[in-house]
Amino acid sequence: MTAASARAAAVACGHDVTAGAACQALADGGNAFDGVVAAICAACVAEPVLCSLAGGGYLLARPAGRPAVVYDFFVDTPLARRAHDEIDLHPVHADFGNVTQEFHIGMGAVATPGTVAGLFAIHRDLCERPFEQLIEPAVSAARDGVVVNDLQAYIFDVVSPIYVATPGARAIYMSAGNALPRAGVLFCQPELARTFERLGREGPGLFYRGEIAQQLIDACQRGAGQLTIDDLSNYRVERRIPMTLRYREARVTLNPPPSRGGMLIAFALALLANLAPTSRPAWLVTLADAMRLTNMARSQCVAPLLDPELLARYRSELLGRSGCNRGTTHISIIDGEGNVAAATLSNGEGCGHVLPGTGIMLNNMLGEQDLNPTGFQQWTPGERMASMMSPTLLDCRDTLSALGSGGSNRIRSAILQVISNLVDFGMSAQDAVCAPRIHVEDDLLSIEGGITEAESDALNATGLRAERWQDRNLFFGGVHVVQQQGPRLTAIGDPRRGGVGLVLEEGGSPVAGGEWSE
Repeated sequence: MTAASARAAAVACGHDVTAGAACQALADGGNAFDGVVAAICAACVAEPVLCSLAGGGYLLARPAGRPAVVYDFFVDTPLARRAHDEIDLHPVHADFGNVTQEFHIGMGAVATPGTVAGLFAIHRDLCERPFEQLIEPAVSAARDGVVVNDLQAYIFDVVSPIYVATPGARAIYMSAGNALPRAGVLFCQPELARTFERLGREGPGLFYRGEIAQQLIDACQRGAGQLTIDDLSNYRVERRIPMTLRYREARVTLNPPPSRGGMLIAFALALLANLAPTSRPAWLVTLADAMRLTNMARSQCVAPLLDPELLARYRSELLGRSGCNRGTTHISIIDGEGNVAAATLSNGEGCGHVLPGTGIMLNNMLGEQDLNPTGFQQWTPGERMASMMSPTLLDCRDTLSALGSGGSNRIRSAILQVISNLVDFGMSAQDAVCAPRIHVEDDLLSIEGGITEAESDALNATGLRAERWQDRNLFFGGVHVVQQQGPRLTAIGDPRRGGVGLVLEEGGSPVAGGEWSE
């Protein structure tokens, strides 16, 4: 395939290696979905705390001229639940500076992984290039090494108790000495390179029925885990019809249930839809109140959240007013033929255990408090777990945007604010992403550094307990956005999470942080 076959495209994600893999697939004549498969594989190498072959995620895909579809390849709960005292599930603590979060790890925290099944389902349905070709950038990056950047070094430092928890983890993540990878260090993962090569040759059966499947089951049996071979062999990718709603003149497409994130964003937008945005300071107060009410509504079942009576009750309260980090990453791609891909991936934080000889860190989704709100080991067996992840499409004023975020329970507030910045204030993608954010959880209002004095004064009147951050921080998510307006393409990576935005000109030349039009 010659360079002349390359489509114009826009790519936004959390690492330059991830972006480079997507651009390589597009330069080789692939479409947006080839790009996202290559990027997911590369993210497992370059963003190892945030993305893993043993994790899960979602792709919101809109093939050119066809309806959008969500590929749900998030994790499943095991088919059988063991007693709490029979499993390895224990707490560790991570220090984010302003906040300390408790995570639960161990083999008992591992849910049935979906990423490998998702990659092959997406490839089979939507891609144009051979799978073996799409994994080449990931194989090269794992074998030859990735220079650790500042953000990845910081994330390693935050979750260090997990990545030194077992001899297998220490053998990989402390291979450069007696410390986890630091900024500027070349981090090589040869075992992971060989695993990708085997997947390219043998397909998903290797992971769900073959040798790797048996390794995972053996590890669960030895380490007080909960998965069996039936959990792996019965796993299926779900293709779902996305949620759509109108927000003013915009059409918003979101991740549907059982994911919670899309529904909660929809609820907040429905609360705001009939309110006129005024000044930004006053609107931040309104947003904070909408977030507070959305938190209250989370106690309701997910499906009734958009019930007219419930919305009316919460909207009347809104009108009556006077006026910790999770392992998640996101990839957004639009190509010049109109194919759109928005994918959000997670491994939790990892459970501390690596499958021997594979380089794969296992997930800890059964130990995620956000995913287990009623308590650990209370989940229903054999179900797709819910998530806050919500890859999103926004059609507004002749501009199509694809976006999404990492950040656990901050995902919904980060996406909500970027949507509002784009729709309510007509901001550019750059300004919409970089504007300071807020987040409300219970009675705590977290305020990102960079807000104006007028905005600060307005937020003081909310009555919420305020926590002020000095600077921009990955705590507030990382919204990576690509846009298409006629022939013009734009890509903006969120600097909070190492964001990279690349626009690929027709013919194959990437332009960092730029725009391109015919």
